[in-house]
Amino acid sequence: MKKLALVLGSLLVVGSVASAKEVMPAPAPAPEKVIEYVEKPVIVYRDREVTPAWRPNGSVDVQYRWYGETENKVKGENDWVDPDNNNAGRLQTEAKINFTEKQRLEIRTRNFHTLRGTKSNADDDQLRLRHFYNFGNLGSSKVNATSRLEYKQANGDAGKKHVEASVFFDFADYIYSNNFFKVEKFGLRTGYIHDWAGHSSGMNGQKFSSGTSDKAILNFESEYTLPLGFSAELNVYNGYDWHHKKYGVTNKSDKKHGYYGSMEAYIYQHTPLYKTNNLELSFDFEGGYDPYTWHQYKIVDNDGDRRTYSIYMLPTFQAAYKPTEFVKLYAAAGAEYRNWAVTKESDAKDWRWQPTAWAGMKVTF
Repeated sequence: MKKLALVLGSLLVVGSVASAKEVMPAPAPAPEKVIEYVEKPVIVYRDREVTPAWRPNGSVDVQYRWYGETENKVKGENDWVDPDNNNAGRLQTEAKINFTEKQRLEIRTRNFHTLRGTKSNADDDQLRLRHFYNFGNLGSSKVNATSRLEYKQANGDAGKKHVEASVFFDFADYIYSNNFFKVEKFGLRTGYIHDWAGHSSGMNGQKFSSGTSDKAILNFESEYTLPLGFSAELNVYNGYDWHHKKYGVTNKSDKKHGYYGSMEAYIYQHTPLYKTNNLELSFDFEGGYDPYTWHQYKIVDNDGDRRTYSIYMLPTFQAAYKPTEFVKLYAAAGAEYRNWAVTKESDAKDWRWQPTAWAGMKVTF
């Protein structure tokens, strides 16, 4: 019996194992790895402005100006009130070249000539060269420093000559500005000036503006943008002068040294009358002190006084036309009102109108 029970138990175990093998699922093959290639989209920003690489640029402005005759002559004399230009013309050429991001060169020539008609007079031809170098802001401040080298001459080699080396420190970013009042320029200029005429140092008793001299300068210069098309400019020039020869002084012995100064105060206004895409007609006005001067002594060259001034106003109608983006044609006509002949502060007089007109073309590149 025991052997029979053992045989039956063995058969039961073998049957159970066989059943388990029949119900066990067959092993499934491993799934294939799917690799997805996602192509990144290329986004084109059509409205984004791409800043072009810097390149040299500038402008050339050619202008011809006509000066009429002042309305009346000086009483008791046979000369027109304006001592410089009457019944005359002026051809002016001005070029400005930014040849690096920090350096700029300006060249201006003025050629005057008399016109046919009654008595006429014209100013001396003039040449002015200016070189600027922008040093940028000083350290971590907002003060910008720009140097200026200047050369001027009038009436060719025999006329007056002027050399100046100066640095302008602009504090405009420290001055409060808004949409109604904006400070464009506000700072101090310090430097050195050497003036001479011809090839000699002059003679004793000469005019203050003649001969050879050296000057140390400290100037204040500023420009402002105002509402309603107005803008303004205020400059105060100060210096100490060393003349190589003595200049004439009233009621005192002639001097070689002395303080001097002047002030320019201008107001400008631009009113568009008609405007399209490339044409503008406008009324423009400018005027102010041009200049107010003072000296340490009463000098002969200053109407025998310490202080003189000239006040003017110049209303004009102007037209500007731009046939292309880089070419501008313009013309203007008006009249200037000024105390031409007598500028001595105590008895300034002889305010007279003088008609004037100009036309020109400006090309930028």
